[in-house]
Formats: sequence, C-alpha cells, structure tokens
Amino acid sequence: MKRTFILSTVVAAVALLFVGCATQSFENIGDPPGFIKGVFHGFILLFSFIASLFTDYEIYAFPNAGGWYNFGFLIGVMLFFGGGGAGAKCKK
Repeated sequence: MKRTFILSTVVAAVALLFVGCATQSFENIGDPPGFIKGVFHGFILLFSFIASLFTDYEIYAFPNAGGWYNFGFLIGVMLFFGGGGAGAKCKK
C-alpha cells in the first residue's frame, strides 16, 4: 500500500513537471472559435476523428473562446449522437 502510494506520487510529480513545460502561443489569435463553431465541431466529431487517424487533423479547436466553445462542442456531439437521454427510458 505504501509502495503504491509513493510510486503514484512520483509518477504524478513527473507528469506535472513535463506538463508544466507545455506552451501554446496566443499572440496571433484574432477571432477564436466560439459557441457556433463549437456546435459545428461537435457535430462533425466522428468524421474529424476518422480524418485524424490518417492525417494531421485536430478534432478539438485550441485555442478557443473557452466555456462557450466547450458547451457548443457538447451540444454538437449530443445532436449528432442523440445524447438527449431518450434511449435510457425503460420500455414496458
């Protein structure tokens, strides 16, 4: 138990060390994608994933407008895959 805790702590510390070195340039962003583009990117998620397997195509736009892009992405995924919860009903 103690050995597992120490090992997981060391792995987490090393991961945080490497993640701390990652940077993203925000200087050349004129108009980051917002809610509407998030809905569109969420809607075409399946096709974007297939394209990303064979090319250098990104599924998720980064940098983006933040929470509104994320919310739009979620709505778009739910629209395409039918995530409204109707399939979770019990049939009698």
